Formats: sequence, structure tokens, C-alpha cells
Amino acid sequence: MIEPVGPQYGGGALADVLPSVAAALSVPDFKNTLELPPASRYAVLLFDGLGWNLLKRYAESAPYLSSLLSAGRSLTAGVPSTTAVSLTSLGTGLPPGAHGMVGYTSIVPETGALLNALQWDAPVDPWKWQPHTTVFDRVAAAGVVTRNVSKVRFEKSGLTRAAFRGSLHRGADTVEDRLDATRFASREGSSSLTYVYDSQLDYTGHGHGCDSPQWRAELVAADAFAAQVRAALPRDAVLVVVADHGMIDVAAENRVDLDNEPELTDGLRLIGGESRFRHLYCVDGAVDDVLATYRERLGDRALVLSREEAVARGWFGAVEDRVAPRLGDVVVAALGPLSVVASRRFPQEAGLIGLHGSLTADEMEIPLLVDAGR
Repeated sequence: MIEPVGPQYGGGALADVLPSVAAALSVPDFKNTLELPPASRYAVLLFDGLGWNLLKRYAESAPYLSSLLSAGRSLTAGVPSTTAVSLTSLGTGLPPGAHGMVGYTSIVPETGALLNALQWDAPVDPWKWQPHTTVFDRVAAAGVVTRNVSKVRFEKSGLTRAAFRGSLHRGADTVEDRLDATRFASREGSSSLTYVYDSQLDYTGHGHGCDSPQWRAELVAADAFAAQVRAALPRDAVLVVVADHGMIDVAAENRVDLDNEPELTDGLRLIGGESRFRHLYCVDGAVDDVLATYRERLGDRALVLSREEAVARGWFGAVEDRVAPRLGDVVVAALGPLSVVASRRFPQEAGLIGLHGSLTADEMEIPLLVDAGR
């Protein structure tokens, strides 16, 4: 079995990025765990889906980003290694067990509904779902101008309100708009923190695979955009480039379809998570049977753990009492070439090629690249 990569909360995880930036901006009561250089202006550029291993593998397609590799380092995503979880860890500086975003989809314990954290398709108050003060809140309170440059439609999303409250949203749907917004935001006030989000690598990887010509072409475009962001910043600003997770390709023959194997849905009341990291919510008394069935069916291609076992491994950090019921009674973390799909319940997900969510190095390890300019 492939050995899982454990999250390095507090010592080298995505959740450590903004607290380190805040400390580098001289905001009190933050620790510069990542030893970022002091400056009065920072921009954090996040590429959705740009894994550390992918960047190294295709370094020739990204000359600007790869020029920062030798002085950079890898961090880990949190668990599961998926966008909603990672962005909330970035914005709050907290692991999933504290901020409460525990998957692409997860149960709302109070109602039994399934919340898609990207679409925010259940009537859940983002402030109650994620009640902690964000890093943006604290940085803004210290007088630093905080801006969030991403797509227009994200401004009022539940995820934005949970993860990025405290920053003023600058809607920008094109490269030119994002660059203009970044150029302006990074010069506001006497001190500034500008967050910039780009989703195209992830989108392309899901549809075509991350080892496809299409993904490499998108990496060329991402590299050019990163260089343009650096050029748009004041010379004394520091640019930090990170990602939310990596990605692997899983062939169709390596899909296990829960909707075609009735024994895999026996004892389940709800299926959450995503195909590389499933949260399975069981009917009363069924946990042991579900554990045994999945362990036998998946073998060494996945770690199948009870909620208590996964929590004990530190996957989610310290888990608050309000968050624990959102985790699956059983969690399935794919480590081999495997996706656990549900083709009738989630037809769009079942056809994806590039995937993420689990604890392999390709999914968990992400870049931390720093360009101090000047």
C-alpha cells in the first residue's frame, strides 16, 4: 500500500500561509512559521490544482514558477485535499477539524441534508458553519488593506463568506480584469494583503487529466499569468504562490461504482465527500459491517477507517465537538489508482479523469514559492 502523507498542521501546511504572511506584515499575535520576508505589501496567488509534483514534472512548461523552485518548498494540504477545505484553511489559518469544512460534500447533522461546499446548496448559515474569525478579519483590523480577487460569482457564495470574510471582494472574470484588480489592490493604503485565485488548472485536469497536453498548455498560461501578477505588483511587494491540492489521473477501469454494487450501499444513509475521499454516513449499528465490506472490496487500494480512527491519526487536526458529526462514520481514503464513484447520485463526478481529495503525495503536496521582487 502507498503510505499516506500526513498533514503538517502548524509546521508546514497551507493553513500556515496567511498567519505567516500576517506576521511578515508586522500584524501582532501571528507567528511567521514559514519564515517569510518582512514587507509592507503581500500578494498571495493560489492556483487551484497545482501540485508540487506536477510542477516539478512539467517544470519546462512553467519557466517563471520553476525558477522559484530551488528557493521554495513543499507544504501539505489539509485532509481531505480538496478546494473547499483548503480555501477555508487558507482563509482561517485553521485545520478542518476547527473550521468545520470537512469535504467537497458533507452532512448537515441538524437536518440530514448533504451540503456541497462549493455550490452551498443547503440552507446553512456560513457564519454558523464556520464561526471562527478569519486571518483576513484580524489583518484588516490591524489596518492592512485586504482584498480578494476572484470570479464575480464567488462574491456572495457561502464558501467566500465562511473562508474570506474580512477581505473586500474584487470580482474579475478575465485575466486582464484580475491583473487590473491586483495592480490596484496591491497599492491601496500603506500596507496591503491581496489574495488572487485562479481555477483553470483544476478545471482542465478534471476534464482532460493532469498528464494531458491540455493540462500542460494550461500550465503554460498559468505560468505567464503568475509572471504578469509579479509585474503588476509594486517592486517592494512580496508574491507568494501556493495551491490548494495536487491531482492524479484515474482510468475508467479503476472506478468502483457504488450505484452498481448494492452491497456497498447496505447500511448507508448518505454518501458524501468525493471519489478519492468518501464520507460514508451509516444507519445505526451498521458501522462495523460497512467497515468490513469496504475493507474487503477495496483491499490495499484504500484506507478504510472509522471516524474515530481517522481523527486519532490527526487527519483533520483537533476536531471540535460541533464538527465531529460532519465527518463520515466511515471514511474511505483512496491510496492506489482508485475512484469510488456513485454514477446515479453524482453523474458529473463519475466521469472526471483528474482527481484529488486523498493523502497521496501527488494530492497532498503543494508548492510554496516566494518572489520578493525588488
